[in-house]
Amino acid sequence: MVFNHKLVRRITMRQKAMQICLIFFILLLSAACSPSPLPVPTKSITISDSLCRSVVLPAPPERIIIAGKANFMINDAVYLFRQAPDRIIGLTQARQGTLQFTALLDADFEEKARFTLTSSVEEIAAAQPDLVLLKSLMQETLGNNLEQLDIPVVYLDLETPEQYKRDIAMLGQIFADQARADEIWAYYQTLLDMLREGIKDIPTSDRPSVLVVQYNSSGGTDAFQVPPATWIQTQMVELSGGTPVWKEAAEGNWAVVNFEQIAAWNPQQIYVLSYFENPETIINTLKADPKWQQLAVVQNAMLYGFPTDFYSWDQPDTRWSLGLTWLARNINAAHFPDLDISRAFYQFYGELYGLDTQTINQDIIPLVQGVNIAENTAE
Repeated sequence: MVFNHKLVRRITMRQKAMQICLIFFILLLSAACSPSPLPVPTKSITISDSLCRSVVLPAPPERIIIAGKANFMINDAVYLFRQAPDRIIGLTQARQGTLQFTALLDADFEEKARFTLTSSVEEIAAAQPDLVLLKSLMQETLGNNLEQLDIPVVYLDLETPEQYKRDIAMLGQIFADQARADEIWAYYQTLLDMLREGIKDIPTSDRPSVLVVQYNSSGGTDAFQVPPATWIQTQMVELSGGTPVWKEAAEGNWAVVNFEQIAAWNPQQIYVLSYFENPETIINTLKADPKWQQLAVVQNAMLYGFPTDFYSWDQPDTRWSLGLTWLARNINAAHFPDLDISRAFYQFYGELYGLDTQTINQDIIPLVQGVNIAENTAE
């Protein structure tokens, strides 16, 4: 039998061509039937800050610096989040006191970069932050210059309960921990709800008249200032069921008032603030003054120094909850018989900051001024 080699070769080539076409067809069919590849999830986050700016971060920040004035308020809010010690790389010396409280919360405190209120933009940039947190008031003097160096800046207010709610949620975004943000705000909201419920039936005419005044002594001269109506000190009096007598006296910032004005207001209760002196010493000084001894508020033992520990409890620092608890119990004790400042004190430092009883007793109780905290001896 004679083979036609050319015919065999043509058949073989035809078979290979058909095989190639079949494989190509199967591949096309497979591609058509396969689902589209899932998009790679982006790690970028967009923060709407307190100045209503949308700040886009390419990834969750890992190198955060807290800078500028009033930074201790940001420090204390940031360290409510467990991620803070690992993410914060730089802190700024506070004007009120030191960074002593932050050192209590951060085992790596000594390793952090340290700045002052006069640190330059270049000094901050040299630490290579991927985010800088500032109070809103620092935009023109510091924030804009940082952003010119392509350093992201997020502004926080942290001045009133409403702003705290918003800014704590913002920090929850930054730390990718909304559950913790919700937990933190629930603590404050529970207190606010309780106070609103407690004072809702008190007629306006029965609400004690109250004066909150900041005290400074310079060159032997006493100076007094009252806060604006929109500030947290005023809101705390109203939330506690008191009537602020000074609401029309200040706009935008602390306003100086003299003794004659204080006497004219003749409030039933006075609360004296000081950010640099022991409030108990100030109260004793005022009580010894013959002019003050003529006031009914002194005669009725209703002159108080506002409590402090690391910082004064009247400020829009995280401690405003302690100040509010203490103030409500003082202003309207009959309406808040169950408010216990000692219990609230240990709850604040234990639940919010995770500090144990021994640490609270050893490192915080000795700093408390203006209020007696019953030391908890339970382990």
